[in-house]
Amino acid sequence: MIFKHPPLLAFAAYSGTGKTTLLKQLIPLLKNSGIRVGLIKHTHHNMDIDTPGKDSYELRKAGAEQTLVANTERWALMTETPKQQEPDLHYLASRMDTSTLDLILVEGFKQEKIDKIVLFRRAINRSFTDIIDSFTLAVASDEKLNTTLPLLDINQPTHIVSFISHWLEAKKNN
Repeated sequence: MIFKHPPLLAFAAYSGTGKTTLLKQLIPLLKNSGIRVGLIKHTHHNMDIDTPGKDSYELRKAGAEQTLVANTERWALMTETPKQQEPDLHYLASRMDTSTLDLILVEGFKQEKIDKIVLFRRAINRSFTDIIDSFTLAVASDEKLNTTLPLLDINQPTHIVSFISHWLEAKKNN
């Protein structure tokens, strides 16, 4: 599949629903079906991918606004953003090398106006309708729900991959 800019597809749910668990199952299945996947994950926690004591950490803490760490297997760009509002999802996606991607999966960012699959588990004890919006393509759940949206079995990742593949093909043809 060739896209000038790969589509974004969010997985939105309340904390504890299993977004990461499901994505860890979906990504290899998508990759095995020939779809090259990128991922953007939102976190509410203060996070640092660098390690105190390492040269890159010390140089970044010395005041570098951006630090790029690279080796033969991967590279990572860390950008300091103190006092910034919530990150802009489309800006973050534009930082990715989209020539190597067919699809960018998004974990979180449930308020963004992008296509999404809402995840629901009864055990969370919250209503799934609170996070449904006009960009919701389907609901993946562990039980039958009263909705007009396509209902996917959250415990059948191959069915969800099939849904995503059909959606991606339709996006490509538009």
